[in-house]
Amino acid sequence: MQRSRSEQGVTFGKGVYSKLDFQEDELVLKDKMLFGAQHTSNKVDCFVCSHCFQFIGSVELQIGRKLYLQGLGLSDKNGCDFEAFSPASKEDVPTESDDEDCYPMENHNHSELCSSSAARDNSAPSDDTLESLMNGILSLPYSEKFSLPPVISCLGGCEEEHFCSKSCAEADWELFHSILCTGKSSRSLQRNALVKFVEHANKTNDIFILAAKAISFTILRYKKLKITHVENQIQNTGLHEVAHTSFSLLMEAWRPISMGFKKRWWDCIALPDDIDSSREASFRMQIKELAFESLQLLKEAIFEKEYAPLFSLEIYGHIIGMFELNNLDLVVASPVEDYLYILMNFHLLKRKKLKKLQAPFYMLLKMTIRYAVKARHSFPCKAA
Repeated sequence: MQRSRSEQGVTFGKGVYSKLDFQEDELVLKDKMLFGAQHTSNKVDCFVCSHCFQFIGSVELQIGRKLYLQGLGLSDKNGCDFEAFSPASKEDVPTESDDEDCYPMENHNHSELCSSSAARDNSAPSDDTLESLMNGILSLPYSEKFSLPPVISCLGGCEEEHFCSKSCAEADWELFHSILCTGKSSRSLQRNALVKFVEHANKTNDIFILAAKAISFTILRYKKLKITHVENQIQNTGLHEVAHTSFSLLMEAWRPISMGFKKRWWDCIALPDDIDSSREASFRMQIKELAFESLQLLKEAIFEKEYAPLFSLEIYGHIIGMFELNNLDLVVASPVEDYLYILMNFHLLKRKKLKKLQAPFYMLLKMTIRYAVKARHSFPCKAA
């Protein structure tokens, strides 16, 4: 931080300002992310670590899982990205003139390419083939050049969160997930209520997941501070009473979040383009009611009287508003996109050699290429 200063600017407000010029591609700032969550709509497309958002498993698992979920109709993509290709990217897509049989572009117009993924055609691999791909029984050519970290299960046994390493799993558990886990080893006493909260967030706005992480983070910090405080008090005075210090400990646990600029969510959220200004008051009231619904579900799941101040609608609204005002979208580039780019740019001779593979495997490869053509822009992991 020797090359920067913190001050109140005239134009842009309080912030960090550079004292020196930075060179192109030079690292300006490296900071630790306090909270993050993968967008619900992106979980079908990308299988990533729930803590650091690194892609996990293998290229085969990423592609097989995506195709399998697409086949179940779970893709968040409502249309085809074919028309969204730039002229340069269209040139990268193999055509039937390159190889009549190697790619599934022949005899398909745009409407056929954009047909629902839920309705599989004869060229689609079977569920057994996709399961073999996801289980590591089948391997795609050149995928070894794109190795990914293994899949580590949640410490609490839930199926919602997965990690790239034991260290990420432990860190996430200690920071907030031990309270929000819906698995059998969760510290939550009301797992069914917690499931309802998550379902509500997924259906309405996944910003509620971030708010729940912020509250859980504060609760767990408070518990650690309380243990340390009690141990010190017993050691110094022999007394066990700590009730009069509980609120001060809670405020200390809250300190990292207190640094963020906040406003009530329903006051600071931007008015959507399709909402007329005459309906603004009604819109903001609906947002407030939505936050209240979410808070009630969260209280039912993890509330304890000792940290009741965290569960007021005023505090909850300010936490969500903090994310609304300060949050940055996180985009993690997918190695699957790089892999598919290689497949789509095979030399003709290599592509003809691939035709000699066994039929099920070859059909799987064809489906992989079709997947690349139809969903080329849906690979990155998107989180907040």
